Amino acid sequence: MSGGNETSVAALTGRISAGPTELLRTEVLEPQFRYEAGALLHHYVHLEKVLLLEFRRMAVLPADQVAAIARALDEITADRIVEGMGGSMSDMAFAIERFVLGRLDAPAPAWHADRSRNDLQACAQLMAAREITLAAAAELAGCAAAAIDRVGPLAHDVMPGYTHLQAAQVVSPGFHLAALSGRLLHALARLSDVYDGFDACPLGSGAMAGQELDWDRHAMSELLGFARPEPHALTAVASREWLLELAGACSTTGVVLSRFTTDLMAWTSSAYGFCELPDELAGISSAMPQKKNYPILERIRGRTAHLTAWYVDVATTQRAVPYANSVETSKEGSALLPTAMSSFTTALGLLRAVLDGLEFRADRMRAACEREFLGGFALANRLTLDAGVPWRTAQVITGAYITAAMRAGHAPADVRPDLLATAAETHGHSLSDPAVLLADVFNPDAELARKRSYGAAAPDLVLAARDEQAARLTELTGQWRERRRVVDDAVHRVDHLLGTRP
Repeated sequence: MSGGNETSVAALTGRISAGPTELLRTEVLEPQFRYEAGALLHHYVHLEKVLLLEFRRMAVLPADQVAAIARALDEITADRIVEGMGGSMSDMAFAIERFVLGRLDAPAPAWHADRSRNDLQACAQLMAAREITLAAAAELAGCAAAAIDRVGPLAHDVMPGYTHLQAAQVVSPGFHLAALSGRLLHALARLSDVYDGFDACPLGSGAMAGQELDWDRHAMSELLGFARPEPHALTAVASREWLLELAGACSTTGVVLSRFTTDLMAWTSSAYGFCELPDELAGISSAMPQKKNYPILERIRGRTAHLTAWYVDVATTQRAVPYANSVETSKEGSALLPTAMSSFTTALGLLRAVLDGLEFRADRMRAACEREFLGGFALANRLTLDAGVPWRTAQVITGAYITAAMRAGHAPADVRPDLLATAAETHGHSLSDPAVLLADVFNPDAELARKRSYGAAAPDLVLAARDEQAARLTELTGQWRERRRVVDDAVHRVDHLLGTRP
């Protein structure tokens, strides 16, 4: 059963005479059309205007027809275009064409000559992705800035660092947050590479083999805010690698965010109590009034899971599909783009709020450090470098000392040279001054300050890393602002050249 309106269909093509079935129309075509009306329509209009300028330059259309078509394009709204979708097989390109032609006082027979929907649709989708990526980059930069801002005030506060879920060495919240901000900057730079990779205009590539008229693809690319035209016509309409690369970059960043969020979940738990969030970022238990929950962290980690699923979705809609224009890759494959990128930006926004509101408990973190023998690595180093004990034996002696101290009920701060001397003698070494070797070994502040290599946890090194990151963020945000400017200026320039708007 057809969807009716054979006259409208016949006006669009001579190949078929029946419109889409109700099932195809209601389940596939109309939802796609409504999405494009909301998300892509302004890009389609921009594209049509650029094509008009080329039609005028090539003298395919006279100036009066170009002006009339441009005025009609400016009358298009989402509501108006949706009203006419039934007579256009629920296809956006056909709907725009019919809308414009219905508002011209005289025919424009050459309009859309030598044209295809394929490159038009590919370009509109890429322009929408460009907008979404610019917004995501701004959110990513904001999150990185929030992390960088917290590094300095927290660089001197000691806390245990964990490996294999066991207390391992003394670090600081500032050191950990500098790792987060560093990865966010890396993600922002990687997103720059993805953006620059897809900053190539498909328009003028036609259906797959190029166009017959002398289209100036470089000029059209510039008027659409692209850095360059896509150099191969088939790639322009067939490739959706940009979508794979975008999903891959966001998915990878999501994995990283999930790991840092897992740390925050542990630190804010009652088992650790290293930090807490303000009440406005907290939740409650329906049954246990003593609890203060942080579901915002679960939301962040949950949102990042959608990004992994998105990459798999994109890959499976492209894998083993012929290298040509395809609805499967172009429309089904991009179906999750808006929702997935919304998950990405929302996760970043929530994390930014967490970073701004996070309050660390210096007393709880210090107490946790003082409970653990976190200077074991330093003691082993001293045994080797100052007392000449072979490194592996120094590790054994240190472990024996810590075990003896723990069995005797001593805290790490309780210096026991006798226990160290006994441990060393048991393993064939005599220490001339074990007290000197133990001095400040298990002092958390001294342990933090001892980590001196580039990128280490010593407070001054963390502050230096923060300054480097702040400079890098300034550089990257400047690049993204320039990309934003180019895109915005392109729209105004096209309207100015057509003379439709001041």
